[in-house]
Amino acid sequence: MNEKYFVLGLPRTGTTSLCVASLEIGLKTAHTAYTQNAIKNAQLIADTPVFNDYDKLYQLFPNAQFIYLEREMPLWLPSIRRLLTRMLPKLLERGGGFNETLKRCYFSTFPDLNSEKIEDDNYLTSCYYNHKARVTEFLTNSGSSNLIINLSDPESNKHLAGFMNVSQINIPHLNKQGKVTAWNEIRHPLKIESTRIGKVDKDSSLYSFDK
Repeated sequence: MNEKYFVLGLPRTGTTSLCVASLEIGLKTAHTAYTQNAIKNAQLIADTPVFNDYDKLYQLFPNAQFIYLEREMPLWLPSIRRLLTRMLPKLLERGGGFNETLKRCYFSTFPDLNSEKIEDDNYLTSCYYNHKARVTEFLTNSGSSNLIINLSDPESNKHLAGFMNVSQINIPHLNKQGKVTAWNEIRHPLKIESTRIGKVDKDSSLYSFDK
């Protein structure tokens, strides 16, 4: 398989579930990718940096296909709030915490993020729909092959299977009730690690490579 898929859904839209399903249909898969090696070798990549850097990835892989994951706002809001609350201290930590690529992507998508904004439904809703508008514009302008889907749709498995040209695909429901560690627990020969034994490439050089 020479396919390349980039998953554009924001965190808490089912990215981990889709990644696990991707492994099961035989795709080398990365849930987050912070090295050139991960970006080159994974056939499907979700989460950071994809949800923010899809235009850069498109320049490198113009034949890639894109999957945008939607989620109902009443379900996404409490879920993203829990995630951002847990992440905020490491996002704000200077000279430490999360890696620079992850921080850049989150602060681009959730600008001026702080504890007060995390509690503001209007702020989070605005971030979601601003991201969706940018993605929609990108998909329209690029003319790339894409699928916009909500994994809670009973027909989502069938639509994904058709889009990814496989006979069937089964999407598990992972990371329930705020859990976010399911991917770390996955052991699979096609799983692509997002880092190089815990080390990441510099943000400024992440996309500076020949395919």
